[in-house]
Amino acid sequence: MPHDPHLADLMRQALAGRPGITEKKMFGGICWLMNGNMLAGVEKDRYMFRVGKERQAEALGRGGASPMDFTGRAMSSIIWVEADSALDAGLDDWIAYAARFVGGLAPK
Repeated sequence: MPHDPHLADLMRQALAGRPGITEKKMFGGICWLMNGNMLAGVEKDRYMFRVGKERQAEALGRGGASPMDFTGRAMSSIIWVEADSALDAGLDDWIAYAARFVGGLAPK
């Protein structure tokens, strides 16, 4: 997934100083991991957040969110959020939303 360097920089800034965060090239783009578990990513004009199956429907009700679909089938627990919507809502808010799920996973 080709990515927008500006959006990646905004994510790096938002994640700066948070414990357990690492950056990794994945899916042809960039993802950020929390304690070794995928937390978020960036694509050309949208962000990806791992929100968990239990909160996916709630997350999809938030502005700019849509199911993540690479293969014609939506992936459970991971969503896309249009960049403008994520930035308008506050990137920190979306990160915190995803971190509530990912923070409960066993470290890798």
